[in-house]
Amino acid sequence: MNPDRPLRIALFTYSTKPRGSVIHTLELAEALHQQGHFVCVYALDKDGQGFDRDLSCPHDLIPSLPVQGDIDDLIRQRIQEVVNFLNDKHLRENLYDIYHAQDCMTANALILLRDQGKISSVVRTIHHVEAYNSPYLRECQDRSIYQPDLCLCVSQYWQQEVQQHYQIVPDRVLNGVNGDRFSPISTGCESPLKQSLGIQGSPIYLTVGGIEPRKNSIILLKAFSQVLTRQPQAQLVIAGGATLFDYQSYRDEFFALVQQLGIEVGRSLILPGVIADADLPALYRSADAFVFPSTKEGWGLVVLEAIACGLPVLTANRPPFTEFLTTEQAMLVDPEDVGAIAQGMLEITNPTNASRLVQASQPILAQYTWETAARLHITAYRKLVP
Repeated sequence: MNPDRPLRIALFTYSTKPRGSVIHTLELAEALHQQGHFVCVYALDKDGQGFDRDLSCPHDLIPSLPVQGDIDDLIRQRIQEVVNFLNDKHLRENLYDIYHAQDCMTANALILLRDQGKISSVVRTIHHVEAYNSPYLRECQDRSIYQPDLCLCVSQYWQQEVQQHYQIVPDRVLNGVNGDRFSPISTGCESPLKQSLGIQGSPIYLTVGGIEPRKNSIILLKAFSQVLTRQPQAQLVIAGGATLFDYQSYRDEFFALVQQLGIEVGRSLILPGVIADADLPALYRSADAFVFPSTKEGWGLVVLEAIACGLPVLTANRPPFTEFLTTEQAMLVDPEDVGAIAQGMLEITNPTNASRLVQASQPILAQYTWETAARLHITAYRKLVP
C-alpha cells in the first residue's frame, strides 16, 4: 500500500451546533479535504437544520429523535442512533480508512461497531475529561478513552492528564484558527449586528460559550457587577448556549443573581443566544475586550478567534490557556477570584493596555493553523493505515 496515498476519513461529532469540538471537526475536515484526502463529516442532528455553514467536503446528518428520560437515557439513545445509521447506510461498503470520533458518544458507537467486526479501528480525540456524577456516563467516558485504537489530544495539559489517570499516551495534535474568517478587518456588518442585538454601551465585554458551570458564568457576572460601579455604561455580551447537557439549575442561579444585583437584561447584560456562524467574526469585532475566565477547556478555540479579530483577551491563569498565552499576551487571572476578574476587566479596556496585549498576542496565530493540525492528524492516522 502506498504510504502517501490520500486517506478516506470519516469524522464524527455529537452535534451540528457551534460548540468547540464541533467547530474543530468542521475546520479539520476542511483542511484535510484541501490537502487531498476524502473526508465526510457525520453529525447527530436533533432539529433537522444541519450545520450553520456550507462545507466543501461531504457531510451526513444522523437524525436524533426526542428522548424520554434522563441524561443517561439520552446518551444511550444517541449512541444507538449512530450505530443504527451506520449499519443501515454505510458499513456494507467499507468506505473509510479512518473512523474518528471527537466526543464520548460517537466514540462509544464506533467502538461497538469495531467490536462487531464492522469497522477496522477507532480514533478518538479527547478534548477534555469531564467529572460526571452518573456512573453510566463515567463508564462511557472511560470506555471512549481506554478502548480506541488511537487517542489524540489538542493540549499538552490534557495529554498529561490522560497519561496520569488512564496510563495512555495520546498523540498531540493542535487546534487552529481560520484567518480567512477571523480578522480585525471590518466588513461593514458590525454596525447592523450591534443594532440588532442592542449593543450600544461602552466598553463592550464579550464572552462566547453560553451560561454553564465550566464557563464560570456566575463568577463572571459578579465581577461584571463590580465593573458597572466604575463603568456604568458597560455591557457584557454572553453569546452561545447550545449544549448537550441541561444546566437549568445553574441558569436559575445565574438569573436569580442577575435580579439580586440589579443588572438589567437587554441593557447592561446582552444574551443573544447562539450566534449565526456568519455573524460571529463581526460580533468579535463589535467588542472592546474578550473575557473568558473558564475553569475547564480542552483548548479554548474562542480565545484564538478573539485574538485573530484583534481583541485583548482576559482568561484564566491555568492550563490549557497558559500553554499558548503569557502575561504579556493576555490578562491572566485567577478564575475563582471575583475581584481579580473585575480589576482585569477594568484594566484590559485601558487603551494602552489593550494595544499592548493585542500587539503581543498576534504572533500566536501563525503557530496554530488548521493546515498544521491536518498534517499532524495524517501523521497519526498513518499509524493505523500504513
